[in-house]
Amino acid sequence: MLQRKTNTTPDAIIRNYFNELQLWKNEENDIDILVQLVNAIRPKSPKKLEKFSIFPIIEFFTNHPTERENFVVYLKTVLQNKNFDSILTDAGILQDIDFFYEVKKRIFAKILPYQAPKDTLQYVLNQIFYADSDPIWINKIPKAELETLFDLFQFETIYESVEAHAPLYEVMEAINLLSQRTSGKALETDVMKMVPEYSGLESPFAAFEKELYAIEKTIRNKESEFHTTSSDINFKQLLVLYKQCNEFVEKAFQNSSKYGISLRVNQNLLSIKQHLYRIGVLMPLLVIDKPEEKKSKSIELAIKLIKYNCLKTNVRKLFAESTQLLSYEITQHTAKTGEHYITESKTEYFKMLYAALGGGLIVGFLCIIKLLLSKVEASDFGHAFFYSMNYSFGFIAIYVLGFTLATKQPAMTAAALISALEDGLKKQASGDGEKHNSFAVLFARLFRSQFIAFVGNVVMAFPVALLGIWLIDLAFDYNIAETKWQKLVTDLSPIHSMAIFHAAIAGFFLFLSGIISGSIANRDKHFDVYYRIQEHPLLKLNFGKARAEKISKWYERYWAGIISNFWFGVFLGSTASIGLFLGLNLDIRHITFASGNLALAIYGADYMVNNVMLFWGILGIGIIGFVNFIVSFSLSLGLAFRSRNIPLAELRPIITSIKQHFFRKPMSFFFPTE
Repeated sequence: MLQRKTNTTPDAIIRNYFNELQLWKNEENDIDILVQLVNAIRPKSPKKLEKFSIFPIIEFFTNHPTERENFVVYLKTVLQNKNFDSILTDAGILQDIDFFYEVKKRIFAKILPYQAPKDTLQYVLNQIFYADSDPIWINKIPKAELETLFDLFQFETIYESVEAHAPLYEVMEAINLLSQRTSGKALETDVMKMVPEYSGLESPFAAFEKELYAIEKTIRNKESEFHTTSSDINFKQLLVLYKQCNEFVEKAFQNSSKYGISLRVNQNLLSIKQHLYRIGVLMPLLVIDKPEEKKSKSIELAIKLIKYNCLKTNVRKLFAESTQLLSYEITQHTAKTGEHYITESKTEYFKMLYAALGGGLIVGFLCIIKLLLSKVEASDFGHAFFYSMNYSFGFIAIYVLGFTLATKQPAMTAAALISALEDGLKKQASGDGEKHNSFAVLFARLFRSQFIAFVGNVVMAFPVALLGIWLIDLAFDYNIAETKWQKLVTDLSPIHSMAIFHAAIAGFFLFLSGIISGSIANRDKHFDVYYRIQEHPLLKLNFGKARAEKISKWYERYWAGIISNFWFGVFLGSTASIGLFLGLNLDIRHITFASGNLALAIYGADYMVNNVMLFWGILGIGIIGFVNFIVSFSLSLGLAFRSRNIPLAELRPIITSIKQHFFRKPMSFFFPTE
């Protein structure tokens, strides 16, 4: 049996098994020798290398003809009659339109890799090139060295035969299968719905299949020179049709802003796109214009087989590709909504103040109701339910009445800021001015809008909560905060409690509620929910066409926000109970509720709160508000960056631009100065 030695050099392995004794023939599993050889060659840190030379191996085989001849015989034994078309058609390509199933499958395959049948090339590559980093160092080997090694091993190019299981046969079979899959997926109802422009026209995918079949038939019927040329009229037509297929997919993605898009359709389109990309990689292998291309393209195929097989379980790329368009559509909705949260004129600024005062008014009552609910005899689940409904219906009331909850703004406004950044990047491309200036100006408007919303919420929540608890005490002679005031004020202190961490949790939920709002709006658009309501026969029969249309418009305007606020309330109301169940110190802190709770604590203590705790409580309100803002805004901004494919490297010049604008006009970050 083969003994694996990590410190064995390639020269020693080759001498040991491929000398005159040919000990490789005694091995039960002949692949093991190749595994050990590649392990000896594989660099430890391939990403740090600029180039990876295999010249010592070339030199060894050049100077040792016996070992070279025996090694060539060994390679032919290992690689002969190994089909590989499944690597080209499956590896790294989305196979299932169920996103979560695909992620689960790939993660499981990383832990326990799928092993192909032993008569396939995939099995051989799984055993030899099993590291994700293998394509990196292989791509860094100079092409000239690979071609020299190709000649030393007397490899044949892939253009010598088109018999069954010959390499070129496998390539053509792979292109055929990929083409058939894309054609079938592109004709599905949900996909065709995204491109009504192609309705009634011949599918470019079907035409591509026909042209591909004609080219492959011509190649197979040749007696030699099994390839086509780039000047061939059929191949030129194939390229035109290939371009049309890609335009079909791009048009479908572009139309998502009109018709919305579901995760299922997104995955379907992504699968078509991946199949088309793989076809585009393989098509040039059918073309030879110069004799020397046969060798280079044969080597290119081998490198691609290794790459695709290594990256077949890549989860990061799958997640990135699958979520980019959906995140774009979600942030597009929040960008439109967020524009209403950014004030420009003094009139808008004071309207925001009045809306924030209204929000603070409702939150003041919610604080009192929650304190009363805490006294109800119930299980942890019961309290979670009561608190959740209190928050949810309160937030929905704030939303429907047109009031403002300050911390809801960042999640909605980040995408609007990104739109300004995109405009700036376009200006840079055209050489027009400072690219981040519009972003800095809009950020200043956002900051002052958030500032005045904070002020309005806090200023109103405090007196309303204080007045409410006084009236209850006056009416029922019962101070409802008498036993809980100490906890209420301690929970606000950033040094006596985990207020900062709990504020960050609330910030995350604020971000999540923005995602929910955008995803629901996107889903309803994709499934024509508004139009369905408007044209619902029973609604029109019972309420009339005009009222059915009004219901549709009301649904379109409010429903996404109502559901978003409902779930935001559930998140806030159930966090503490989930923490108790898990034995973790989980809770939420929100600036507006913190203001109301401070009022309750002061009254509960009969205004006898010591100055130190009062100081930390007041300071804690400000810190809680800042953490609420920065967490929800940062997460939303990150999602918006991701959805627009803007590099995070842009953050540094953005921050610099904001600083410069602040030093030029500091008051514009707090009050409208225009």
